Amino acid sequence: MLDDIKAALEILRQGGIMLYPTDTIWGIGCDATHEEAIKRVYEIKQRHDEKSMLVLLDDVEKLPEYVTEIPEIAWDLLDVTDKPLTIIYPGARNLAKSLIADDGSIGIRIIRDEFCKKVISRLGKPLVSTSANVSGMPWPANFHKVDKNIVKGVDYVVKWRQSEEYRGKPSGIIKIGLHGEIQVIRE
Repeated sequence: MLDDIKAALEILRQGGIMLYPTDTIWGIGCDATHEEAIKRVYEIKQRHDEKSMLVLLDDVEKLPEYVTEIPEIAWDLLDVTDKPLTIIYPGARNLAKSLIADDGSIGIRIIRDEFCKKVISRLGKPLVSTSANVSGMPWPANFHKVDKNIVKGVDYVVKWRQSEEYRGKPSGIIKIGLHGEIQVIRE
């Protein structure tokens, strides 16, 4: 894993794209503050840029760096959730503009995967994470299900966990308003 972390960091710092395992499914990602890299992710996925992508953070304490106001209910949900959960927060900041939805929101997941946590911590910036599939196609449950065009389109493919047959699934997604209102997007 250490060789993968070193190689991934080198690619990410140059504005590159990686294919990597997360605590849910395999994803395509880049530095969440690098506008050009994010454009490339949209191109690789053949996805329109009006559809937002989520961001991974390694530590809940970093949320205030990227969200202006965190509703109290979000802290409670983060404390009790036992499954990967993406929360869409209002008031995104310090991220590439193309990641931020028209309403100013951003989806953020606090990552549990050891590889991702180490990469984010050492990079000092959040990672973009979007499923490693062409837009509209099924998401890959494991590395062997990733489309060959996705593999060819990225700058680095993480070797760690490629042989796992684990059948991951995407995180749950909820949207929280400034006054604590909750909308379930995906269970």
